[in-house]
Amino acid sequence: MATSNSPQKPLSSNSGKHQGSEFYKLAENSSKQTITSFSLPSVSSKTGSRKHRRGSRDSSLLPHAYKTHLASLFREIETEFENLYVENVRLKEQINELEKACPENNKMEADDADGFDINVIKSFTKKNFPKTRHKLKAQTSKIVSSFKTGGVVSWCLTSEYRGHKDGIWDVGVNNLSGSGYGNILGTASADRTARLWSVDTGKCLMRYSGHQGSVNSIEFHPSQELVITASGDMSAHVWNVSQAHITRGFSDTESGDSSDDGLTANNIDSIPGGQQSQALVVLSGHQGVVVSADWLSGGDQCVTASWDRTAALWDVSSQTMIQTLTGHDMELTGAACHPTSRLVVSSSKDSTFRLWDFREAIHSVSVFQGHTESVTCAGFSRTEHIISGSDDRTVKVWDLRNMRAPLTNIQTDSQVNKVSISNNGMIAVPQDNRHVYIYDISGAKLARLPRDQGKCHMRMVTSVAWGSDPLDTMKPSLFSVGFDRVGFGWKFRGKEKNLEEQKVV
Repeated sequence: MATSNSPQKPLSSNSGKHQGSEFYKLAENSSKQTITSFSLPSVSSKTGSRKHRRGSRDSSLLPHAYKTHLASLFREIETEFENLYVENVRLKEQINELEKACPENNKMEADDADGFDINVIKSFTKKNFPKTRHKLKAQTSKIVSSFKTGGVVSWCLTSEYRGHKDGIWDVGVNNLSGSGYGNILGTASADRTARLWSVDTGKCLMRYSGHQGSVNSIEFHPSQELVITASGDMSAHVWNVSQAHITRGFSDTESGDSSDDGLTANNIDSIPGGQQSQALVVLSGHQGVVVSADWLSGGDQCVTASWDRTAALWDVSSQTMIQTLTGHDMELTGAACHPTSRLVVSSSKDSTFRLWDFREAIHSVSVFQGHTESVTCAGFSRTEHIISGSDDRTVKVWDLRNMRAPLTNIQTDSQVNKVSISNNGMIAVPQDNRHVYIYDISGAKLARLPRDQGKCHMRMVTSVAWGSDPLDTMKPSLFSVGFDRVGFGWKFRGKEKNLEEQKVV
């Protein structure tokens, strides 16, 4: 045998052809054998491959602890689904029983809907579904049509009221004209003072410093030059605002930039700008913080609400408590009076509000549980409506003639603070997230106060108040205050003004 180093002899053509054919045959036989060797066991190879895959699945690489944990999770999921299935079966049986118990001729009326009662459940059966669908379609069309306003409207910032040294809890507007008593704004602050402002100029006219605690609310008398304020010192004060009309007003530097500027009873009256600390009437009797005070229709009596879980009816002239209004299970958040009737609504952290009727010699009370969290405010409109706001992020509109269920349910983005209702039925809703939205009485969103940088509230908005003419385009018609220590006046802008600005842009 020749080694790789031995010289090779050249082959002749015949021999090369012969050897080439032999080599071809050998190669062909070899390839056939190779193909045969790979094609014959095809079934067994496939089977073996499947067995290998099963074996790889059975012999998992996960540690035993992980496999045990996964198995327990799967068992828990299975148990949850079983519980849900059992609950669904139980609910279905209850619905069937209610459907059988409900008479066939019982029809649901939209105004009588009161939660998930039998009539509501019956209305969603297959038999009555077309009728219900028609009602829902009609209600949806009504809601959509309410958004079709006459034009694009908005509010713009026109004035600022600065001077308080702590958060402002409440704002009120004196809407009376004549004798120079109109166009006055009142604010109540945690800095233990209340202030009166000129709506037109933004100047502070008077600072009341008679309280020893945070001033939580302020309300103007409906016909006299009086103001009532409620405080954390467990009292309510009635004081005169006439001094605000004879003063020229004073700036923040004149009124002092500190809530404690060393004033005494001897030198208070000598300070320019109407500094006042003497109350005409002091109403004491609550055992906790007084969060609000309001004038009952007529102005001879008032109502206060306190953290001692009670409200109180007072005779102002004699400074005596006529009646204690008990029943709430937790602290009260406010009490408001109807502008023309002897009706009072009180709100509480117990998620309820109560309607007190003093039109008869023996008063009556009704309890309403429409909210799921603390009711932060409740008040009356000029018409027959009650508006309630809550920490559950809803505002509800109720009809005094039928209080079984709310007429409107407004969903908000944040907790609701003290709302205000204008004479024409617009609802301003201040929220913890620094926004103020405006709705109509049907729940349609009309606008949101602008949030321009430096020209808006930087902390939660605690209270809002409407002027006498909410659609006045010449002066502020809506006022808001917050815990950023500033009050803002907002002016309504109509369709024409917005169109002019859009053309300029």
